[in-house]
Amino acid sequence: MTGDARDLARLSTVADYQFGSGAGAALFPPDEDLEIKRTSTGRPQQVIAAGGRLVSHGTDGRFTLGLAGGRRLAAAFEPPAGRVVVGDESEPFVRDGRNVFAKFVDEVDPAVRPDDEVFVVHGSGELLGVGRAELSADAMTDFESGMAVKVRVGAGGE
Repeated sequence: MTGDARDLARLSTVADYQFGSGAGAALFPPDEDLEIKRTSTGRPQQVIAAGGRLVSHGTDGRFTLGLAGGRRLAAAFEPPAGRVVVGDESEPFVRDGRNVFAKFVDEVDPAVRPDDEVFVVHGSGELLGVGRAELSADAMTDFESGMAVKVRVGAGGE
């Protein structure tokens, strides 16, 4: 097993832990040629596929999602897993990479906690962006103000 294959197997385990069973296989299929960008010390920092950045691997051991990674997870997991659903009012703003505010959240995976990586989708199921939850699922649906998701990347650039 090569170094990249060992690293992908380890990263796959981290993805399963962070996002749920099956996430590693969805993000890093064994038959796909993925590029691993490394830090100067050799630690895996980003995983890139033909469609773009899947994930970045932080020094804290957690992943931050790229738009391509969000697409793969959204396709692999049944709703509401990992999703924050917004309506027509928020759709153009999230596409542009702007944050999601609690009053515009229509639905959310009940398991979402602050600092979780989430994908923001339209009510139709279309992926609008990926980012970090700032509130718990209950708070997102209960609050009338405050930032619910810090959007890292919007789908508008495509």
